[in-house]
Amino acid sequence: MAILDIESTGINPRQDRIVELAIIKLHPDGRRETRVQRFNPEMPIPPEVAAIHGIRDEDVVSCPTFKAVAADLFRFLHGCDLAGYNIIRFDLPMLIEEFERASLHLNLDGVRVVDAQRIFHKREPRDLKAALAFYCNELHLGAHGAEADALATLRVLEGQMQRYSDLPRDVEGLDRYCSLRDKSWADREGRLKWVNGEVTINFGRKKGEFVRTLAKEDPGFLKWMLRGDFPSDTKDMVRQILEGRTPHPISAALSDQLSGAEPE
Repeated sequence: MAILDIESTGINPRQDRIVELAIIKLHPDGRRETRVQRFNPEMPIPPEVAAIHGIRDEDVVSCPTFKAVAADLFRFLHGCDLAGYNIIRFDLPMLIEEFERASLHLNLDGVRVVDAQRIFHKREPRDLKAALAFYCNELHLGAHGAEADALATLRVLEGQMQRYSDLPRDVEGLDRYCSLRDKSWADREGRLKWVNGEVTINFGRKKGEFVRTLAKEDPGFLKWMLRGDFPSDTKDMVRQILEGRTPHPISAALSDQLSGAEPE
């Protein structure tokens, strides 16, 4: 079994690149082989990503590209079952795409995949019922009734405030603590991004390009966005720029309210 972990330039397997790969290979006789390799991704590592894993452009500028060592890595993984934390949604898609760019096909037929995150989530539920039991030692007998769920949420919040003395004690502080939104996003889902006071595209082949420049040089792309399945605030911002108006940034608090959440 090979346990994998990847650090990358981002989370899009088709657009982003691996900057570090660690493999711990477990043999049936108990032996372990560890391989850690950094790569030059041939693209800038965004500062907000470098702040997470600590790897910057200057750290990998002299490293080989993934393609240069792909064949050796492919042989190292041959015949292995695979494991990791969130490997199904992140590490495997990233690794597969990198191998494909090197003209190598990582065939998973017959390969068993163990995801420690899936085990964690299945064995330790993170729903309201579990939270009420954990923080308040109470059973949630009226689960999925609106009033019962609201009361249970209040009890959980009270329990969290009692348990964690370092939590902010004001609503504004709690709002900042709970926010998952990147402050550089121009819209609520991060399809657009602020760079030096200008709105840029933050996905696909146009990633990093200024929307105002596209409005002049490739308005067809922006019109495609207006026709496509994009959030209303994304379209509003694109429309404003196409019309020559200056868009106003959406507030983080409003963005989080609009982004919604999955039902319990």
